Amino acid sequence: MAHGKNQRLRFKRRRNGQTDYRRRMKLLRGNVLRAVVRVSNTQVTCQLVEFGTGGDRIISSVTGQNLVDNYKWPSEASKKSIPATYLVGLALAKNALSAGHTEAILDIGLAASSPGSRVFAALKGMIDGGLEIPHGDSILPHEDRINGVHIDDSVAKSVKATKKAIEGANK
Repeated sequence: MAHGKNQRLRFKRRRNGQTDYRRRMKLLRGNVLRAVVRVSNTQVTCQLVEFGTGGDRIISSVTGQNLVDNYKWPSEASKKSIPATYLVGLALAKNALSAGHTEAILDIGLAASSPGSRVFAALKGMIDGGLEIPHGDSILPHEDRINGVHIDDSVAKSVKATKKAIEGANK
């Protein structure tokens, strides 16, 4: 613990490893909406967030459970798999475009930035949905993984049905 006159106590979220304040400040300086992607133990959450002096304001939010409730995703299927995260990103992009927002910057927090990961599957969904997000094509997962072919044929059919439901709901 920091004691003494020459030492300074770090912020609590930094001490607990929850926030990288340098990266956060870089994201906030651009004054652009942030597309926040978080993967929990059970599902994925994608949010469009605007910075405010009183705290961040969530403009739009879609979770893996929303896929089940609103877009015909099977309830027994994973809500955090690569196909599910892609569809959550696609649904967020459609909601954002219908609200009049066209661009954002990706905020993955402290998640590892491995090429082809679930975070970048959500990014691919947002890009395919029409949001303008700066990215490199080398980090995005392959189409077979996004469509769920690597898991099962039933998942691939569910991805098509859910994608059609998302496209139809936001027209």
